Amino acid sequence: MPPQRDWLEKDFYAVLGVSEDASQDEIKKAYRKLARENHPDATPDDPQAEQRFKEVGEAYAVLGDPETRNEYDEIRRLGASGFGGFGGPGGAGFSGATFGGGDLGDLLRNIFSDAGAGFGGGGGFTTAGRRSRPRRGQDLETEVNLSFEDALAGVRTKLRVTGAGVCDNCGGSGAAPGTSPTTCPTCEGRGQVTVDQGPFSIANPCPRCAGRGQVIEEPCSACGGDGRVVKPRELTVAVPAGVKDGAVIRLAGRGGPGADGGPSGDVFVKVRVEPHPLFGRKGDDLTVEVPITYAEAALGTKLTVPTPHGGSTTIKIPSGTASGRTFRVKGKGAPSNGKTGDLLVTVRVQVPDKLSREQKRLIKELAEHDDTSERDRLLANG
Repeated sequence: MPPQRDWLEKDFYAVLGVSEDASQDEIKKAYRKLARENHPDATPDDPQAEQRFKEVGEAYAVLGDPETRNEYDEIRRLGASGFGGFGGPGGAGFSGATFGGGDLGDLLRNIFSDAGAGFGGGGGFTTAGRRSRPRRGQDLETEVNLSFEDALAGVRTKLRVTGAGVCDNCGGSGAAPGTSPTTCPTCEGRGQVTVDQGPFSIANPCPRCAGRGQVIEEPCSACGGDGRVVKPRELTVAVPAGVKDGAVIRLAGRGGPGADGGPSGDVFVKVRVEPHPLFGRKGDDLTVEVPITYAEAALGTKLTVPTPHGGSTTIKIPSGTASGRTFRVKGKGAPSNGKTGDLLVTVRVQVPDKLSREQKRLIKELAEHDDTSERDRLLANG
């Protein structure tokens, strides 16, 4: 069955769970959600998952391309007449003598205006059948998990992705090994056939080759003549230095192969970065919290802090530093677009849970010299 006839029997909108007036963005979101849910790697115990995955991919291959979607909608709107012409399988004449008082030419224009129809120079009417258009391949999605250090430094890593790929058995030709597609004898490679119907003629997609212009006499046993199969494969992705958790890397042209000479789809790699036990991230700046003693905060000190790139840096803590104060170390953060963020060091004054007898004595002695006049004034005014 030619693919366009198959469209009459398949509701791709229902497969993706969207309405017929859904936007292209809504269609893409629905496809990505269903592809993740039915991915064979994600549902190894569900024998039906792979079939659903294929159906979702087939639906998106049609609805995801605006031109192919328009063709699909038009064929379903016209129904069987989109293939067989008027009134019968051969494109026979009209039944009935009148058309609601309208002009025959206007009626024909209304029926075929979206299908590329027009009037010939000799007064006859010709409907221009559509040859199979190149279709873009399926987009694929996967994830890569990185350590905090690898995300900062950048890394080349391998990952597995499952989706439509070129059939290894036939090299994507769809023909059995040792054979190749041949020019369709019915349409002589044009992809369409024309039937004269008195004052007008109808050009339909060739029923023998479905508009491709070529036929496969011996289909490949592995892919059934499609040239594509669902299979796992390994890709290498170069993760840029400084990549953030949740970022998406696009591998252009590494997705599913196109049909009828169309371009391949893309692979979208979502990055997951493992949290670090010491460092955090805020934009392109890295963060770290360091405890200091009461004496260090009161008297000041020099603090040696490790850096996420290895090594350490020394910062000066001035006397009278309050708990929660943040110090900025330039150029020790995450790289981004040729620049590097900073390291933000926040100090926290550590109050001991238990004190020795000597510590208690010294603190009591210090308390005798504390000036509480400012606090007493604020409380009195409150």
